[in-house]
Order: sequence, then structure tokens, then C-alpha cells
Amino acid sequence: MNIYMFWPIFLAVFADVFYQICSKSTPATLNPFAGLTITYLVGAAITMVIFFITSGGQSLLTEWKSINWTTFVLGFAIVGLEVGSIYMYRAGWNINTGYIVKSIILAMALIVVGYFIYKEQFTMNKAIGIAACMLGLFFINK
Repeated sequence: MNIYMFWPIFLAVFADVFYQICSKSTPATLNPFAGLTITYLVGAAITMVIFFITSGGQSLLTEWKSINWTTFVLGFAIVGLEVGSIYMYRAGWNINTGYIVKSIILAMALIVVGYFIYKEQFTMNKAIGIAACMLGLFFINK
């Protein structure tokens, strides 16, 4: 394996640390949807600038012709992630456990999705991993 395999993971982890800090630090008096409006405007501006830097002169409108249903569903999913995280912390979850609990449940759900939708193998190691996750959930929430 080389750096090209790992840089996206490092970027995602780095960004997710700040994501969790920001989600937990969002003022309780702020309606999450009002705040997310600004968040998405900033995100739209950043992605548009990066598109023009990396597109090699491609037209944004031409690229938009390739959009399918996944782009729209991803928008709904992102809003769910954002709002879910903000409300998770408002409900009282600690930053060092709420995200872990969510991630463990997500990992177990994705094993099921991978098996049924993408025909990925379900191995004994994955079964042991699920059992370890469930044991971890028990201890984290004890």
C-alpha cells in the first residue's frame, strides 16, 4: 500500500475531528438549520473554487449533466448527518463516546448493507468484529 491509499483516510479523519468539535460547539441557542444554511453556503463556495482549480477547464454546467439520483440523496444524507450530530451532542452525548457509539452502529449496519446490496463476503472475522463492537458498546455505555 502507498500514500495514495491513505491520504483520503487521513483527510477524512482530520476533517471529522473538526466536524465533531464544531457540531458539539454549535451554540444551543442557534437553530441548527439556520447555522447549516451558512455551513452549506461556505461549502458550496469552497467546492466551486476547488472545481475550477482542478477541472482543467471543464464547464461546471457540462459536469452537472452527469448528475444522477445519488447527488440528491447525498444531500439529504449530509443534512441528516449534520443535524443528527448536533442533536446527539445537545442530547448530552460526550464527544469521546457519542461518535464512537454512532460509528460502531454504522459499521455494523454497513456490514449488512455490504453483504446484501454489494454482495461482499461475510467472514468469521467480521462476525468476531461485530461481537467485539457490541461488547465495546456495552462497556462504553456502562
